Formats: sequence, structure tokens, C-alpha cells
Amino acid sequence: MHTSVVSLLVAAVGAARPGQSFENTRRQARSCGTYEPAASVTAPKVNPWAQITPADTAAVWDLLHRPSSGLNLTDPPFTASQTDNYVAFIDTLHTNKSAVLPYIDGNGPQPAKYARAVIFEGGKTVPVSQEYMIGPLPVSRNTKIQKLDYIFNGGKGGTVPFNARFFDGPRDAASEPLLASVMTEMADITTELFGGAYYGQEDERTDLTYTFDTPVSSDGSSAVRIVMFRYPSEFEFLQPLDFYVILDIPGTDPSHYTLRGIVTNEKFFPTVAKFREAYDAGQIVNPYPQPRDYEWAQLTRKEEMGTRPLENKLAPQSVELGGKRYKIDTKENYVEYMGWSFYMSWTRQLGLMLFDIKFKGERVMYELSMQEATAQYAGNTPKAASTVYHDTHYGFGAMSAVLVEGFDCPFGATLLNASYSDGRQTTVKPQAICIFEADYGFPLARHRTSSFGPFQGYGFSNLGVVKASALHVRHIATVGNYDYLFDYAFNVDGSIEVGVRASGYLQASPYYKTQGRFGPRVHNATQGSYHDHVVTFKADFDVLGTKNSFQVTELKTVKQSQPWFPELGLFDQMELQASNLKVEKQLNFAENGQAMYTIISDKTNAWGEKRGYRITPGHSNIYLTSPNSPFSRKQSEFSKSHLAVTRVHDTEPYANSWQNINLPEAPQQDFSKFFNDEKVEDEDITVWFNLGMHHFTRSEDIPVTLFTEASSSIVFAPQNFFDRAQEGDLQNRRWIETGEDEDELNFETYGVPLANCAINLREPVTEILPWGRIQV
Repeated sequence: MHTSVVSLLVAAVGAARPGQSFENTRRQARSCGTYEPAASVTAPKVNPWAQITPADTAAVWDLLHRPSSGLNLTDPPFTASQTDNYVAFIDTLHTNKSAVLPYIDGNGPQPAKYARAVIFEGGKTVPVSQEYMIGPLPVSRNTKIQKLDYIFNGGKGGTVPFNARFFDGPRDAASEPLLASVMTEMADITTELFGGAYYGQEDERTDLTYTFDTPVSSDGSSAVRIVMFRYPSEFEFLQPLDFYVILDIPGTDPSHYTLRGIVTNEKFFPTVAKFREAYDAGQIVNPYPQPRDYEWAQLTRKEEMGTRPLENKLAPQSVELGGKRYKIDTKENYVEYMGWSFYMSWTRQLGLMLFDIKFKGERVMYELSMQEATAQYAGNTPKAASTVYHDTHYGFGAMSAVLVEGFDCPFGATLLNASYSDGRQTTVKPQAICIFEADYGFPLARHRTSSFGPFQGYGFSNLGVVKASALHVRHIATVGNYDYLFDYAFNVDGSIEVGVRASGYLQASPYYKTQGRFGPRVHNATQGSYHDHVVTFKADFDVLGTKNSFQVTELKTVKQSQPWFPELGLFDQMELQASNLKVEKQLNFAENGQAMYTIISDKTNAWGEKRGYRITPGHSNIYLTSPNSPFSRKQSEFSKSHLAVTRVHDTEPYANSWQNINLPEAPQQDFSKFFNDEKVEDEDITVWFNLGMHHFTRSEDIPVTLFTEASSSIVFAPQNFFDRAQEGDLQNRRWIETGEDEDELNFETYGVPLANCAINLREPVTEILPWGRIQV
């Protein structure tokens, strides 16, 4: 029997000057092919979903700031107050699908590109946050600035009440004097209780810091700021103090801002005087002092935990031997791999988006993208009870950054830049996206045909086994305390797996003996607050075209008789009952997995079956536990079911809007309005699906939550899409047969040689590149 040895030693990457968007940041290739760059390929069309360029960003900025625009903008924005008008950010506005399809599928013209800009208009008589669309690009005499209204259905278009807008620096500065004044009045008490005081951000005496939550408004008519104090450090999420200040901060005039109350010891005090009275009466204590040291919260090796046997050896690695098996057009952000092809795009708020996903030349999806990450907390404190996050509010694209090779992604992965607008400039984050092929750790297919009769040689007459691998596209966004890992895996069998994982620090609460129902004690004075993570995705299926249906095949138990079992009479038997969804609907996966969900086309395979793609739930498919919370009542409807099926409309490109979090009672984008009994049979349809986890916090979340446990996934797989399994054309396999001599094995390698080479792995930290800025 033939044997072959693959020697794995070490590998190295290198650096390139940061460039915009997805430019490769890899150095020269090393031996064994692991570090060779991916081969280049030319995309069939110019990417119609590409980001706007740095030049376009600068030109749009200049256009908005021209006096002739009539917007009266303050520049630079960091000098603005909240009563000024200033640009919050500029991003790409993706072209409507109706304009893209004639171009991407035929000879239609290349669609015009547009930017979107968010402007905080605090200088208006009625201050608002307003979104605009600017195009066509590049900027010319034909370029127009228009309100961006058509993608929002809340009734006010791109206009958000000022009370519900993003809490940025100028807004923080406006409420800071009141917070500093209130806390200064209580400085002697907070010093006694916590060993620290807050006099204001710029005051050298200040040795406490704070955080606040969302939503800050319910319908935009008012605004509230719930402030929780902490000890200042990089690990402050795990060092909460039992001290809350609640401020009412409506409008733009700070003279109207007032103290609503102070909370500590599970008690509410409407005034500083009432709080001081209780303190002087001995009713306020700090029974669980929070330690100021934070070494325990660092993600470093802890010597006191000892050493595991053989842990000093390098852990197993997944590497690409013999060169990469995928191709990239880095200009158009287009990828090909083992029959797969797709385009990539990037936005400040959503991060990575995939378009025109095809397998073996046939379209499966028009779009696959993350839409929102919702986190809702529980507790009996002002912050824990009221916290709901929409993390697009902070920007997944802006919050994605460097990946550590060999840890976040395998050694030898293709590392790509990501960029986003930062004022007039474009910030470039090198090595923020990785693409790599990886072994799955199990075979794609295998079977051993046993030998019969007495003992015979190897115990089989033939054995077939096929290698399983997939191309992964990955990025990690650190949004505040959490690191979200997004992974899209394109498998060689024609299936796609979407996975999300969460690590990082808990948003913890002060520990109370009486609040165990909201989470366990995880440190001296820290409670792990229970919360839900629900991550919403969009899958715009175009299975062989835009005429698709959503089929539900239920597995039912029925009573039946069969003439060859007369003695049984009626007995239980399983039966498949298939039906198509008629109108738009939100739905949940069937109990015990007793249903299959398939996007079917109007075309059939060789056996007369409708060709389609199946939706297979993976690990931890959840939705929000509390559907009627006042803090997530109407602005988080997309997170309240496993699946949702809607008709495709240019006016419904996104499940959410980035400022929607602050409008739970009057959303700018109301996902529930997507469902108006429109027909979804033989139509262009989108499936919205949720991944996530119920985060039952534990002491093992210290110092950080582990990716292994906080994970969720879903798979989209061919369902009668082909006439047979898509493994037959794969060469990475073995077919083994026993010869006439029982000790002889004959086998076929199908022309794929085993690698026999050395890899030189270089320390990945030395390859990390600094951020860059493109100025035009």
C-alpha cells in the first residue's frame, strides 16, 4: 500500500502599503504554495455593487458643503455643536436590483452609482437627522442632492426626530454639564462608596467613567440618558458600579435638561437631596466592592492556572498546500472557487455583502448579507432592564479591523483591506477580511463495501472516500464589548453555510444577591446579565431566475393500512406533505425539525423534480425571547421569528435602518409593514433569517465569552437542483479495491499528488499593518 508524508514546518507573510477597499495586503510568496497569492481572474462585469471610491467620497463631501447646496454645513464636523448642521458620514447607496439585473444578466447599461449621506440638522427650527442620496457619480453638473426617502416605510422617509438620532460627540457634550453637576454634588458620597468621583470628562479629579444604553427615545418626542458608572480601564465592561444617573435630555437646548433620578441599592431617588438623605441615614451601602485591578479581565495566559501537558507544542493548523484553488479579481472584488462565483461589497453600517452568487454558472442568490445584530438584556437595574442594541447603529464596516493570521484565519489566507468614509477622507483598515480554503475535518462522502464470509484481508472489497473542503470569507467586527465573527463558507458540494460567533466582554451588571434570576455572579462584584443575541440576514434567492416559490414540506404521522400487513390494520406511518407559501409571512422552524423549507424554481431536473435550494437550520437558531418589550416593540420586528418570506421590492432593500434603535414605538423602518399579503408564489422573493444565541451567562464568560459556545449557523443546500450529488467531478478522493491477492490494495489518486514540502511559518504579529487614510 502506498504511503506519502507531508512535512509541515513554518510560513510568512509580508506587507503592502494600505490601499482602498479589498486590495490584497500580502507579501511575497513562500515555499510550498501556502503563501502564494491567489491567481487573478477577470470578472465578467464591472462590479455594480462596489463601494464608492475615495475620490467620489471627497467630491460628495465638497458638493454637500458648497453654499449652493443650501445645507449650511459646519466644517470640520468636530468643531460643531449639536445646534449646527454637519455631516455624520457618507456611505455607498447600493443600486436597485431592478437596475442591476438588465446589466448583470444582459446588455443593459451599467447602473449609475449613488452615495448616501447622513446630516444632523441641529440648526433647523425643527432639528432632525436627515438622509440624502447623491448621484449619479462621479460628481458632475448632473449630480443631484435628494432626500433619501424611498427605502424607509415609517412615514417620514429619511427623516429621524432629533431626540432619536445617534448619540455622537456634540450630543454628549451638550448633556455633559448636567451630568458633571449632578455627580459633583455627590462626589463625597461616591468617594466613600466606590473610592472615586466624577467631576466631568475634562476634570483631572475625575477617576470614574460611565456608559449609557439604547434606546434613548421611544418615539422621538423625548430623550433619556441612563448612565451607569464604572472604573476606567480597557476592561470596564466587567467592572460596573452600582450607581446610575438618569437624565431627561429633550431637544437641543441644555437648559431644558433635567435630572430624573439616581439609582443604587435597588432604590430610586428622584433628587440628589433625597439620595443624600438616605445615605446619611445609613440606607446606602456598597456590600460588594468592585476591585480596581483588572489583570483578571485581560485575555492573557494565567500562570496560576498551571500548564497542560504538551501545550508548548504548536497546535494543529489548516494550510493550503500546493497553491490556492481560488481566483480573485481584486479590482472588482470578484471571486471564483470550485464552480462558485460571487461579487463582494462593503458598507460602513453592514460590513461585508455578497452578490450574484452562482454555482457552476447558475445563480443561486442575488444577495446574501447581514442586516442587523440585536442584543436585548434582562435585569432589575435601569441599564440592564432597558438595554437593546442594534449594532449597525455603530457600524459593522467601520468596526471591522485587523485579523491575526494563524488565529483568526489560517496561515496563508488571503488578507484584504476594508475601508469606510471618515469625513472627507477614507480610512483604510488593512487585513480586515480574509479568504481561505479549509479542510472540514471530515470527508464529504465515503462508503466501505464489506467483505462477506470468513476473515478476508482488509475487511472490504472496495472503499471510496471524498475530501471535504470549503472556501471561507470572513471578517470580525468589534462593536463595543463584543467581537462578532461572520463566516460564509462555500462548500464543494454546492451548499453554503453561514455562521456567526460572538466573543468579547460581557456587558455586566453589579452583583445583587436578590437578582440571580437575571444571571449568575461571575466575579467579586459582577453579575453576568442574561441577554439574547439575534443576528438578522437577508438571502435574496434567485434560483435559476426570479420566479421562485417557498415550499414547506412537512413530515406528518398518518394512519394507514397496507394489504401486505393485514394483521396490523391501521398503523402509524410517516408521510411528506408539501405546499407552497401563498403570501408573505413570518414563520418559525417546525418542532423536532419536522419540516423542510425549500426555495424552488419553475424548472425541473431530469427526474421531473422542481430544482431548488433547501434551508437547513444549524446550531442555535433563535429569535427574541421577549416580543413585546417596550424597548424593542416595533423597531425590532425582524428579530422575532426564525424566517420571513417577502416579495422583492426596490423600496425594501434592508430589514432595518441604522437609527431605528431609538424609535421602538415609531420606527423609521417598520419590518412588519413588509407583510401585506402580497403573493410569493412564482415571484421574486427574499428570505430573511435569524441566527443567534440565548446567552445564559456563566463564570466561564470571564475574561471573555468563548467562540466555541456562542455560535450559530444555517446551511443552504441543493435540493433536486442537480440530477445527482455534486461530488462526482472532484479529484481529491480515493477509490480503493482489494486485488486478487487478499493482501493487495489497488487505488486511484485521480491525478492529485500529495504535497511533500516545508512551510516556514512566521510570527503573524510582525505582519500586522497600521491603518491608513486616503486623502483626495
